[in-house]
Amino acid sequence: MKFSVIIPARLASTRLPNKPLADLGGKPMVVRVAERAALSGASRIVVATDHADIAAACAAHGIEVAMTRADHPSGTDRIAEVARALALADDAVVVNLQGDEPLIEPALLAACAGLIGAGVPMATCAHPLTSMDEIFNPNVVKVALDRAGRALYFSRAPVPWHRDGFAASRQALPAGYAALRHIGLYAYSNAFLQQYPGLEPAPLEAVEALEQLRVLWHGFPIAVHVTAHAPAAGVDTPEDLARVQALYA
Repeated sequence: MKFSVIIPARLASTRLPNKPLADLGGKPMVVRVAERAALSGASRIVVATDHADIAAACAAHGIEVAMTRADHPSGTDRIAEVARALALADDAVVVNLQGDEPLIEPALLAACAGLIGAGVPMATCAHPLTSMDEIFNPNVVKVALDRAGRALYFSRAPVPWHRDGFAASRQALPAGYAALRHIGLYAYSNAFLQQYPGLEPAPLEAVEALEQLRVLWHGFPIAVHVTAHAPAAGVDTPEDLARVQALYA
């Protein structure tokens, strides 16, 4: 399947200033992310940014870049602007890859994109959770699926709640219990991507602080690709950056 990857990248970051330009083995992080995306089989890779320094870094390494407005409320709105400027067809598939994922598994991008089709305007990924600490960690977003592999709900709470198993113990996984961690990678049909910014924010979205709940609240399905293993973590903190820099050293 043909798909494009758009990588939103902002220079501002409260925890890690100038994160997209952080050096990873002689190249800026955002360039490393684009190089990983290129291994996925995508037909086009575009970095979406509002800062000239990021644009210059991408241009210096032959990465296509698109300048956007600076006031977008989310990365999804930013890539919607770029997809519109690129005049992509309504049925074009667009993958939203965050600019702080230099270790992303390229096959995940292709798998996510491959779920978009008739009746499925949006897709994402997940992996099984095996740690009770993560299941009860509100920073770990969980997703529950229906029988067709589509999202029923995303939550920071333990989902599903094992009534009897958790009542007996919260130290070990109950027998037969399966929980999935959401991976923040998304694919959309361009028609839906253009529709998304106009959707009314959902009450559930505000409560959980999870943007994807807006999609479910409005009745649109989200297909979920389940991969067997957790992908390498992205870069959010100075400690994360040091870990990734060591791998590129």
